[in-house]
Amino acid sequence: MTYCLGIHVRRGVLLAADSRTNAGVDYISSYRKLFDFSVPGDRALMLCTSGNLSITQAVMHTLDRDLITNSEVNLHALPTMYDIARYIGTCIRNLQEIDRPWLQKDKIDFQCSFLLGGQIKGEAPQLYLIYSQGNCIRSTPETPFLQIGETKYGKPILDRTLTYESSIEDVAKYALLSIDSTMRSNLSVGPPINMIMYHTDSFQIGHKARFFAGDPYLLKMRKHWEVALREAAASMPEIEWNSPVVPTGPELGDISEQ
Repeated sequence: MTYCLGIHVRRGVLLAADSRTNAGVDYISSYRKLFDFSVPGDRALMLCTSGNLSITQAVMHTLDRDLITNSEVNLHALPTMYDIARYIGTCIRNLQEIDRPWLQKDKIDFQCSFLLGGQIKGEAPQLYLIYSQGNCIRSTPETPFLQIGETKYGKPILDRTLTYESSIEDVAKYALLSIDSTMRSNLSVGPPINMIMYHTDSFQIGHKARFFAGDPYLLKMRKHWEVALREAAASMPEIEWNSPVVPTGPELGDISEQ
């Protein structure tokens, strides 16, 4: 399992991902799931992967190969973000057509998904979720974040804090909190956490970060958030118990004696 997160706000795009991969309860390993294919001055391209590791690695190999061989269709030649999303979806479908029968034979899950974020000159920044079937959806100002993998634990933080007008600096904090909260509740999501930030119309990656287990900032953030949550919960207004108490016991008498 994994947790990858993409956020698109007015001032930029951010992608973040954990690195844990499970192949069983007694085998845990780490693989990078966040990749940068940017060409400074022309396009910023960030890609997150989730799902069957052999399929996602094969897709990444195909993307790299097409760049190296200067294929007519590649990440740096396509003119729009949507075209790139469809190209990645086609790669997923082609590879699954080859491997799916053998994976299904041994009851191995072959599903995978990708997040694509960034900006190409001539377009506004965009964020896409590319499904295992090869189709895709795009984020909107009303829904400025997309998730893949183990999504449920990190979503409430984003729902309560994030808006399309949030600063990209605050977005980085929300993303890190979302992933850390997921790690706290699910051991199949784990460090190191990788994060890439892009500022709108800069056409180059602004910041990159990697947080290992025990990272001083990660520990400081976690402690601050937990203390703040406890204080906020404790300072909430007292509950107004608005349902009448139904009498029980001797007040009603013992039905068996009537």
